[in-house]
Amino acid sequence: MESITKNRQSPDVLRAMVERAYGPDRVPDGEGWVTELGHGWFNVAYRIRLRDGYEAVLKIAPPSGVEVMTYEQGAMGIELAALDLIGRNTTVPVPQVDFADRSRELCDADWFFMPFVDADNLGIVGPELPAQELAAYKEQVGVANREINSIRGAAFGPLAGPGDVSWRRVFTGIVEDVLADGERRGVELGWSYDTMREVLAEHAGSLEEVREPRLVEWDLWDGNVMVRDGKIVCVIDHERAFFGDPLIEVGFAGTQLAAFGDSTAFMRGYGHRPLTETEAVRRRLYCLHLMLIMVIETVYRRYTDTQQYDWAREQLTEVMALLGRTGR
Repeated sequence: MESITKNRQSPDVLRAMVERAYGPDRVPDGEGWVTELGHGWFNVAYRIRLRDGYEAVLKIAPPSGVEVMTYEQGAMGIELAALDLIGRNTTVPVPQVDFADRSRELCDADWFFMPFVDADNLGIVGPELPAQELAAYKEQVGVANREINSIRGAAFGPLAGPGDVSWRRVFTGIVEDVLADGERRGVELGWSYDTMREVLAEHAGSLEEVREPRLVEWDLWDGNVMVRDGKIVCVIDHERAFFGDPLIEVGFAGTQLAAFGDSTAFMRGYGHRPLTETEAVRRRLYCLHLMLIMVIETVYRRYTDTQQYDWAREQLTEVMALLGRTGR
């Protein structure tokens, strides 16, 4: 996916990064040692073969001069913190960090190296798999997601704080940041921004039920799951993690919006019973939040293809209807 947030660097800069991370003796030369991995939507990522044959992935955060949405600020630092938390507290396979540099001496952004994972991306191969095999993977995603959610936080909110004991305050603040981002850039939602705020306020009482902060990935969709030989090999892209309500995980989105697919296998793996009425309302609010982001980010990233914008607008209309709003 093409986006202005992708901070591409010259071969000379990439070699300098390799030297800093792995030492001068491992800096590649010749041709064919670097390939851009094109499936990401935010950071640029390169597959790099070092001189000794070791294969690594380099992730580089967006350029410092590119405006990103509020929740995306400092995303690479969030990912590094999440990888540490998950690596120390769970058995979920996540990348090890070979080297991280936040000095901004070699380029204008944070960057880090991790080993290349030789596996298939479930988001790419999933549609071609037999239904039973795909369901088995989805069930494993549910198991892994529950284990990640088992990590408790001291308060709701960002991993680095400041936190709040009220999930209602934190989540409504998160949505307000998204709405403010959209207003700042004049993004057309198909609904007034004040209507969005009214709907959130009408149903915010459902958030009071959430009392215990848990680590949530929020972005654990098929495209962030690497699989091989019937097993999850690695879960990648942890830059949107925070302490919140596990029900905000994208695996639950299909319980309310059919466009996200059948959640049955995920929920079976997770061990979650059918949603209560209050949980269903919360999940609709989380779908609203997700659809707002998917509409608004297309403007920030200057996508030239309108497919995501059009799709997300349709889903926004559907979730608004679920929340009792059919008129604009």
